[in-house]
Amino acid sequence: MSEKNLNQKLKDLDKKVEWFYSDDFKLEKAVEKYKEALALSKEIEEDLKNLQNEIEVLSEDFSKDT
Repeated sequence: MSEKNLNQKLKDLDKKVEWFYSDDFKLEKAVEKYKEALALSKEIEEDLKNLQNEIEVLSEDFSKDT
């Protein structure tokens, strides 16, 4: 199974958050769903940090060429 990209993770997180506002909301499942959303948000944050680092490295490389 391939790893999800950032856009897919953001869509998944959006669906998890929407669940809290849906008719399917059950208080008994809220903690579990919250933990899932929290874990996914941490993955997204890590992905964004990695992208930021990559962009900074590329920016440095381009600034050296000029």
